[in-house]
Amino acid sequence: MKDHNYFIYMMTNKNRSVLYIGVTNDLRRRVYEHGNSLIPGFTQKYNCHYLVYYEHFQNINDANDREKELKKWRREKKENLIRGFNPEWRFLNSEIYEAL
Repeated sequence: MKDHNYFIYMMTNKNRSVLYIGVTNDLRRRVYEHGNSLIPGFTQKYNCHYLVYYEHFQNINDANDREKELKKWRREKKENLIRGFNPEWRFLNSEIYEAL
C-alpha cells in the first residue's frame, strides 16, 4: 500500500494577527501558493503568507477531521498549539521547502 501525505497547516500574516487553517496533500506547493497570493480568498485578502504550524497525516479523513477540530478552537487554544510546536512563531516557509 502506498503511503499518502496530507497536512493540516496554519498560515498567518506578517504581524501574526490573523490565522488561517487549511488541509493539503502537498504542503510545499500550498505554502508557495499562499506565500505568493496565488489562491484567491481569505489568505490573499488578509496577507496570510507565512506558515507557522503543520501536522502530517497518512489518511485524508484524519486530516479533514483535525482541520475541522482546530477551526472550532478559540484563538488562545490555537496560539498555545502553535507555541508548543513553534515557540517563537518563526515563519517556516523556507524550512518546509527544504524539509519536504
